Amino acid sequence: MPKRQRDIQGAGLAVLNRVAGLSALEKLGLKKPAEQALFAASRTGFKVAGMAGRQFKSVQDLLSPARLESQAPRELFDLTPSEEQQMMVESLRRFAEDVLRPAAADAETHQEVAEETWKGAFDLGLGLMAVPEALGGAATERSPVSTALIAEALGWGDMGQAAALLAPVGVANALASWGNEEQQARYLGAFVEDNPPDAAIALLEPGPLGDPLAPRLKGRKHGEHWILDGEKALVPLGPFADLLIVSAELEGHGPRLLLLEGDSEGLTARPEPAMGLRAASLGRIRLKNVIVGSDAILGDATALGEAVALGRLAWCALAVGAAQAALDYVIPYVNERHAFGEPVSHRQGVAFTIAGMGIEVDSMRLMLWRAAARAEQGRDFHREAVLAHRYCADKAMQIGSDAVQMLGGHGYTKEHPAERWYRDLRAVGQLEGGLLL
Repeated sequence: MPKRQRDIQGAGLAVLNRVAGLSALEKLGLKKPAEQALFAASRTGFKVAGMAGRQFKSVQDLLSPARLESQAPRELFDLTPSEEQQMMVESLRRFAEDVLRPAAADAETHQEVAEETWKGAFDLGLGLMAVPEALGGAATERSPVSTALIAEALGWGDMGQAAALLAPVGVANALASWGNEEQQARYLGAFVEDNPPDAAIALLEPGPLGDPLAPRLKGRKHGEHWILDGEKALVPLGPFADLLIVSAELEGHGPRLLLLEGDSEGLTARPEPAMGLRAASLGRIRLKNVIVGSDAILGDATALGEAVALGRLAWCALAVGAAQAALDYVIPYVNERHAFGEPVSHRQGVAFTIAGMGIEVDSMRLMLWRAAARAEQGRDFHREAVLAHRYCADKAMQIGSDAVQMLGGHGYTKEHPAERWYRDLRAVGQLEGGLLL
């Protein structure tokens, strides 16, 4: 893969050009809802009970890790996206509208993203944006804001498919941020290939009152290795992941992040369909006497805390996109639907509800951007991440419920997407990990 002489935001221009000329859209008939059957899922899917067997190898020797620099703090507080970011968002929104929206119902039914949808997303260069130029990617600066904009645009198309598509990007972001030279050389190069690995960050564990900063998955010392035992729950792409980043309490080291390949002995997985996000192929990961060495540890003791904060912002970004989609759908519906001789939007209760939805979507977005901007500049952002995630979790769920309510009886049927948005948006307050800005 030749080096791309452009920064991470400039990569949006390439995305724009490639979307505009992507012949696959016409070949797939994505403009015609009647041809949605072409999206029949053809990936490994839930028929596979174990993990994939992809083999990773170092693509080059690195003298030091390839790190992405943080952007310098701005003198003025300004959250306005740059021109390149705006163009990137416009192109991805077009992809979300032409590709993800028509495929959403079928992807939920099959509980996986269709192969053509997956290929189309990464043909646009989605995997390049997290990989440093030194390893064949397009990134020269660390940009959580750009990643948040990407997640919002894809979440507007379909939150479940977006979660699956962005899970490998999150792993690439983690490797770029905390991986050492050996880990980057072994794994990061795979994310710029035509067939990038299925990968996800597994932090959530089964059981009530879990704390992502205090994992129950344990690693006991055995010579120069650790033996891992425990479970991870609701992991995107979990049933067939090639690569996982898991959190574990390591004896003598405390809570840490670990790299695990999908074919590790003692590591098994099974499907774990949930109320929402079914297109994300959620899975339960079981580790029984899995042996790892010190070379599997990713980053230092601070990496887990940062991963949790960035992961919460990623889920918030998806929620903003899906909540905006619900608002965009409901407004024309209440304007066009008539009752008692006038549009239902003329009713005060309906109008106030729609206004409230709009206020909350903008509030969620601004809180997300503020936290992401601090992370991008290398400043402490953990407080802002907690506030943004808590706000998004509460308000996104309410927006989903309001969307169903505004459609009346139609909101309860699968004829309209409001019920799917409601189920997907409820996941924001429940899930940890999976994604990372």
